[in-house]
Amino acid sequence: MSNKAKFLATTAFVLLLICGCTSPPDTALVTQVIDGDTIVIEGGYRVRYIGIDTPEVYPKQKAYGMEAWQANRELVEGKIVHLERDVSQTDKHRRLLRYIYVDDIFVNAELVRQGLAFAKAYPPDIKYQDYLEQMEVEARKAGKGMWAK
Repeated sequence: MSNKAKFLATTAFVLLLICGCTSPPDTALVTQVIDGDTIVIEGGYRVRYIGIDTPEVYPKQKAYGMEAWQANRELVEGKIVHLERDVSQTDKHRRLLRYIYVDDIFVNAELVRQGLAFAKAYPPDIKYQDYLEQMEVEARKAGKGMWAK
C-alpha cells in the first residue's frame, strides 16, 4: 500500500471517529425521564417508546400525565435499559423509536398494564401491538390507573 493510500485510509478512520458515526446503543443508562413515554439515554439520545401513548405532563391538569411520568421514572431512571428497534430508527422529531426493557420488565407494556398508557399503533412499528392492546384491555377490565371508575 502506498503512503498516499495509507494516509487516506488513516484520515477516513479518524474522521469516522471524530464525527461519531456510530449506531445508537442497544443498551444504555437512562439519564433523564422526559414524560411517561420519552427518555434520554447516555450520549444525549432522546428515545420515544413504541406502541404506546401516555397523557402529557403539561399542562398539569392532564389526568394521569404526572402519574405516568412518575411510574416511568421509577421503572427506568438511572438504570441500564435494553433498547429494541422495530422497523423505524427515528420519528419526525428525530427521537429514537424503541421498545424498552429493564431486566425482565417490558416497560412499554408495564405502563399500559398499570393503566397509565394507551396502546397506540404507529405503523410500520407494530411488532408487539397485539400484546400491548391486550394489556390495555386487561387494565380497563381491572379498572387500573386512568381506567379506574
